[in-house]
Amino acid sequence: MNTPSSASAASLPPLVVSDRLAKKALRHFKERFIEMLLFGAASVSVLTTVGIIWVLVSESYHFFETVPLWSFLTDTMWTPLFADPHYGILPLLAGTLTTSLVALIVAIPLGTTIAIYLSEFARPAVREIVKPFLELLGGIPTIVYGYFALTVVIPMLQLLIPGLSGFNMLGAGIVMGIAIIPYVSSLAEDAMRAVPMNMREGSYAMGGTKLQTALRVVMPAALSGILSAYILGISRAVGETMIVAVAAGMQPNFTLNPLESAQTISAYIVQVALGDLPHGSIGYQSIFAAGLSLMLMTLSLNLVGHVLRRRYREAY
Repeated sequence: MNTPSSASAASLPPLVVSDRLAKKALRHFKERFIEMLLFGAASVSVLTTVGIIWVLVSESYHFFETVPLWSFLTDTMWTPLFADPHYGILPLLAGTLTTSLVALIVAIPLGTTIAIYLSEFARPAVREIVKPFLELLGGIPTIVYGYFALTVVIPMLQLLIPGLSGFNMLGAGIVMGIAIIPYVSSLAEDAMRAVPMNMREGSYAMGGTKLQTALRVVMPAALSGILSAYILGISRAVGETMIVAVAAGMQPNFTLNPLESAQTISAYIVQVALGDLPHGSIGYQSIFAAGLSLMLMTLSLNLVGHVLRRRYREAY
């Protein structure tokens, strides 16, 4: 027995989908093609990273077949091109860490101060002038910074420190810190400006000054972004090549004294890559072992930064 509702449903005309909304094979193919194209573009960075890691690991494996890993990590001499070769990474590691530390001592306080000023104190007209100059400072080739350190900064330091060598890690580190100030200040300022305005207004309502609000409210709220700026600056300093190659000297000395000359990992890679070493030789393979060490340092810094960002993002 048919109910009235079933009879009325049977009498309704069939549902018709317009041609514009109907599924067409051509449209489906276009969507799939675009999706594959975007996936391929996103995979470029992943495949490039995998390729770089594969080259470093494979070439370093042949290097460590000849040079013991323990000797590579503990030997205090790095003379792979001498008649009596030594392959201790410690001198290059000491030069890299010392120049990076000097650069961070310069870049982090100045970059943070600039970020606080641009975010909390500068008028819009001033910010529109200062921000492009910072970006321009970040676009100067590093080789120019290197010769600036060699011809301007180091002679000035020699006036203050008699007997200072013409190539030293102090001058290279100072100029390297100036070079990475735009990275630190720009990212930190963006993180501070992303803090909601009602947090600032709440601080002002409680009687806080602009400086107190910036230091006690805005900076803690933007701490994850500020830490990201610091980690980027550290990674940039560790991987810097031309400034230290020109101004710090090319002698792999095992020292932490910034007044002496030294060689960094990246500067050694440049030195050997420009030479005439035969492919597959132990000297040629040493640049891949040094590059692998540099990559592991940068990866460790990025992992530490990721952990800190997650921790402080959850806290605030």
